[in-house]
Amino acid sequence: MAEPLSNGGAYGSVPEPYRLPEHKRPGSSPSSKQSKEAAIPVVDLGGADHGKIVEQILQAGREFGFFQVINHGVADEVMREMMSAAEEFFRLPTEEKMVHYSTDSKKVPRFHTSVGKDEEKLLYWRDCLKLGCYPFEQFKHQWPDKPPSLRAALEAYTTAARAVALRLLRLAAAALGLEEDHFEGKLSGGPVLMNVNHYVPCPDPSVTLGLAPHCDPNLVTLLMANGVTGLQTRHGGGGGGWVDVEPLPGALVVNFGHQMEAISNGRMKSGEHRVVTNARAARTSVAAFVMPEMGCTVTPAPELVSGGEPPLCRPYTYEEFVGVYTSETGDRDAVLAHFQTKH
Repeated sequence: MAEPLSNGGAYGSVPEPYRLPEHKRPGSSPSSKQSKEAAIPVVDLGGADHGKIVEQILQAGREFGFFQVINHGVADEVMREMMSAAEEFFRLPTEEKMVHYSTDSKKVPRFHTSVGKDEEKLLYWRDCLKLGCYPFEQFKHQWPDKPPSLRAALEAYTTAARAVALRLLRLAAAALGLEEDHFEGKLSGGPVLMNVNHYVPCPDPSVTLGLAPHCDPNLVTLLMANGVTGLQTRHGGGGGGWVDVEPLPGALVVNFGHQMEAISNGRMKSGEHRVVTNARAARTSVAAFVMPEMGCTVTPAPELVSGGEPPLCRPYTYEEFVGVYTSETGDRDAVLAHFQTKH
């Protein structure tokens, strides 16, 4: 069992299991020059011009699959209380956190380190509390009772974040020229899951990563961070250089997952991303995942392939996709090879 990093160990150097091979280290792939052109787009959801918001989401989806939203409607107090409870969890005594420790990827709640699999040979510099959040009647009774502030904070934040995600899906549908309710029902009706991630200060960020490059398997992800940088995405949606996601105060970071790329027939990118570590400060983030129901069949929207444009992927169930994603450990190209159509 890998000992979680937040359990109080003092690290003067990076332990061997966390030292990645040279070709997987942060400096082995290029970074985009941090310029205005390469910065993650910011979308003001409080703006009066609906058409402008729709167009900004379309452009962000095409270029990055990533953007930040401001004036999103989640109260500052709700965000502060969720982040405070998240950070407090990782400060709990070891024995109180380890009650939830598991390497069973299907278990929630689940506390683990790195990706959290028994067979991991390489470890990533991350601890994580995975939670089932919505529907409340399915998950609420399972939530950790420590810290005491977590349950109330989690219910309030999940309610608000889910509402933002569903609004963004209506806007994304409009951006694609679809009916605004296209993503409602089974396509977004799966459980809302959450990863509460914690990255302790790392003595040598050049030799390890907090998370390996990947795209999320779901439809859309909302992320709140504590202001410490570390998240990076690829400029151009994949294959380009890495760009820092500089978190704006009070903003939420949005990224589209594999299902959005499939349904949009490639018009919206699934945002490939990774996490680099920080030598000076701990980073905590809260990622809420909105996904299809497991039995839901995913295909490109018929309206987007009706003009002779070939579908980029075959029909599949979300359950099949998750199985492939897990077996391929999230590797974008390997996952997509299972579903792409041949032309």
